[in-house]
Amino acid sequence: MSVLTPGICSVTLRNSSIEDVVDIVSTARLAGIEWSSQAHVVDAAAALRAKQATAAAGLTVLSLGSYYRVGSRGDFGAVMALASALGAPRIRVWAGESASLEASPQGWDAVVADAQRISGLAAAHGLEIAFEYHGGTLTDSAETTLELLARVDRPNAGTYWQPAVGLTDEQAVDSLRHVLDHVVGIHCFSWWPQRERLPLTDRRPLWLSVGEILRDSGASTDLMLEFVEADLPENVIRDSEFLTRIALGAEQATALKGGT
Repeated sequence: MSVLTPGICSVTLRNSSIEDVVDIVSTARLAGIEWSSQAHVVDAAAALRAKQATAAAGLTVLSLGSYYRVGSRGDFGAVMALASALGAPRIRVWAGESASLEASPQGWDAVVADAQRISGLAAAHGLEIAFEYHGGTLTDSAETTLELLARVDRPNAGTYWQPAVGLTDEQAVDSLRHVLDHVVGIHCFSWWPQRERLPLTDRRPLWLSVGEILRDSGASTDLMLEFVEADLPENVIRDSEFLTRIALGAEQATALKGGT
């Protein structure tokens, strides 16, 4: 039976302190937090603060949202140290610095080799890695994400998913179905038609479909708010109510009964 955990990426509240993030998430009745290594968990002391504040509020650390660019062969040990101090089970990483159609064969090879390297390092510490599903990287489409994961071929390497900018609901859902077997987390937001930030409910059919697909898959997945209108805490609370209903299946049940 699938368990969908409603949470948030702390970068959504980048201007709030660690303690304020936890307070807002608690008020919103979400269950967990992906802590950003850019906005909040910037060093070991901050990681410990975030870990302790999250636990004290009865919340779960879902992952470390890192900005490690796979292929750079950078200091992944430092990233793992942050994840360990935070108590995160998973590290989000980025698949290179080029869009899939612009990347050279050598660029692809570099990302694959580094992904295999860091997957091994992470596995030795009981950690997973998950690629950001994002434009400007090798995971900018379902097809290239599958290609990368097949080439990396490591059991602790998966992917996040989010609706790519400009896709219709149907196109976005189709992309999710393609990568579903490898998805470990969903970044949830409603942008339309491009980068205009809307309430999560403004793309209600999309998120109803996402919840149904995840539930039918039987896999457990984290649903994490990533962007809200104007980055306002009150909009986090507003969107969280809908996200939690999606996670629980309550919104789908309402739709089946003809509710609004």
